Amino acid sequence: MQSPGQAVLLRIYTDENALVGDRSLIDVIIRRARDAHLAGATVLRGRKGFGESARLHEHRPFDLNDNLPVVIEFVDEEARLRAFLPQLDDLKDIGLVTFEKVEVLRYGGHHADPHA
Repeated sequence: MQSPGQAVLLRIYTDENALVGDRSLIDVIIRRARDAHLAGATVLRGRKGFGESARLHEHRPFDLNDNLPVVIEFVDEEARLRAFLPQLDDLKDIGLVTFEKVEVLRYGGHHADPHA
């Protein structure tokens, strides 16, 4: 992403215990995104949630086996994100994937021009 303006927010929903072989699904996705030179990524850990299976993911005190929901967010140009999506086709434990149009007001040291 070069500068502020119109962009797309890509969200990938999964859970923190999802694996690709012996590697974390989250780590695999983040590594692929970085290798694809996307503008950036953020991993958000949820407190509670459920998906297609309706299985509740939540923190249970004194349980060391929490499997909390996770959302991985990317903001970049739509074409770059759409080009990245096929790199996720082989990953089985991805849940919901969404796109949302967003306006970027600041990216790094760049600000949107209020007079544009």
